[in-house]
Amino acid sequence: MLLGYLLAERGLSNRTIGLIMGFGAGALISAIAYELVPESAIGGWEMPAAFALGAAVFFSVDWLVDRMGGVHRKTIAGKKGEGSGGGSGAAIFIGTLLDAIPESLVLGIGVAIGGSIRVAFLAAVFVSNVPEGVAGTVNLSAVGHSRLRTLWMWIALVLASATAAALGYGLIQWIPAADGRVVQAFAAGAMLTMLADAMMPEAFEHGGRLVGLFTVMGFAAAAALSILG
Repeated sequence: MLLGYLLAERGLSNRTIGLIMGFGAGALISAIAYELVPESAIGGWEMPAAFALGAAVFFSVDWLVDRMGGVHRKTIAGKKGEGSGGGSGAAIFIGTLLDAIPESLVLGIGVAIGGSIRVAFLAAVFVSNVPEGVAGTVNLSAVGHSRLRTLWMWIALVLASATAAALGYGLIQWIPAADGRVVQAFAAGAMLTMLADAMMPEAFEHGGRLVGLFTVMGFAAAAALSILG
């Protein structure tokens, strides 16, 4: 997010940001396919139920955030006074935090289960968060937030994400009955819904047809990191 804030200040073109967003979307899809779903793939009904529940919960909360004014939080075409659709800074912040929570939980759970963070998943999260930080910065500026206030909001979001990661770690360490694979399946459903609902359509709108190739490259890069790692 903070890198996205800095890049927004440099005025990257919407097409460039769209292509980065497409690459990040492909990387996240690969991370879900190679990291989260296989890790949670055990017998029984718990995994598919958690996967579906994660999608349903994210969809429902995302709908509420949209109604609050955060519907355009990933829009990257906004200029001063545009792009936020009259939304509020609080809704943009809450919506962006909503997008980050599943990723943060998985990072914390990964450390608790395996003692380390998968490079492929970490890289996918990093790349996908860059254009989201740019979009959020543009839209916060559009609703009247100063650069300093926007910076503090992103710092608060980073701290909240770190807290969510610590919660994921603590869930596995402190609750013996907790099954990290169920939580991973839940997060996978939520992340995939986020990608299909907002990130991929926005990437295509601003990056054009070339986004398809960048999405494939992102998927291949994350897959290679996952296999080699």
